[in-house]
Amino acid sequence: MNTPVRRPTAPLLSTRTAQIVLGGAWLLDGLLQLQPRMFTQAFVTQVLQPSAQGQPHWLGSLVNANARFVATDVRGWNAVFAAAQLLIGAGLVMRATVKPALVLSFVWSAGVWVLGEGCGMLLTGHASALTGAPGAVLLYAVIGIVAWPGQPSTAPVTRGRSREVRGRLVWAVVWVLFAGLWLLPGNTKRGSIGAAISAMGAGQPGWLAHLETSVGRLFSASGMPDTVALAIVSLIIGLGPLVVRPGNPFFVAGAALSLTFWVFGQAFGGVLVGPSSGTATDPNAGPLLAFLAVALVNVDVAGWCSAAGPVDETASTPAVGALGAVSGVATA
Repeated sequence: MNTPVRRPTAPLLSTRTAQIVLGGAWLLDGLLQLQPRMFTQAFVTQVLQPSAQGQPHWLGSLVNANARFVATDVRGWNAVFAAAQLLIGAGLVMRATVKPALVLSFVWSAGVWVLGEGCGMLLTGHASALTGAPGAVLLYAVIGIVAWPGQPSTAPVTRGRSREVRGRLVWAVVWVLFAGLWLLPGNTKRGSIGAAISAMGAGQPGWLAHLETSVGRLFSASGMPDTVALAIVSLIIGLGPLVVRPGNPFFVAGAALSLTFWVFGQAFGGVLVGPSSGTATDPNAGPLLAFLAVALVNVDVAGWCSAAGPVDETASTPAVGALGAVSGVATA
């Protein structure tokens, strides 16, 4: 009996490429922080204080205390914030400083996520992947974990396999979180999806406002069946790569869904109106999740769709068949 031969796979993007792209994202954040309005009280009233709304008392108090502290010297503190983000970005772009830059990015992301973004609004009962939870700054840290440089080795396949395992686990945690968020009481209410989409049309250019409100009306009657279906799809996308190797179909599906949310639930992250108003701080979660998916995609060195490739080796297992069946029903 012929034993299937596992063909060698490699990441579509190298770890170094992922580090450089992540560095570019941090540099973009730093440049957005240098917008003129970010040096005014608008940074406090339009960026920091809104994150305290709907929070538990202890978290709302922390966010408001941070906002009051920044308000004492907005120009000075905003300059510090911009410098920190630019420093992280430059450190990731330069090979020699990647590890210190990643460590700084983890610490910085944790602080901003709690004090500046109110834990991504996860504790308000209304957060969802549709509207950008758990927050862009936390996703920077998540991508940083995947982009962490491996130990020097003469076996690049081993290094690639270590990153692949780490990446699949991170991916699973993120999407299982999304599944849980869809089941929050605030998201299962009738019309919650439509209301979230329609709300993103406020202040947008005319064509985008019309698109958001029109799509929002289509989901005006959405309720628990829709959010349960989205939770199931999120679980399949997240757990699929733990069963199927290399898991590319699940990464592609996750990227497509994330970009769809970016358009309809995040209005392109405010990039069409945010920079003009001067208070956009990042592109929101959609593009970051799509980049994470691309960074995790593995390709067969000799053509990953070939008959002896890893996809075909696993495609006949009962677990994959079950995932495929549930995915089809949930998507329908």
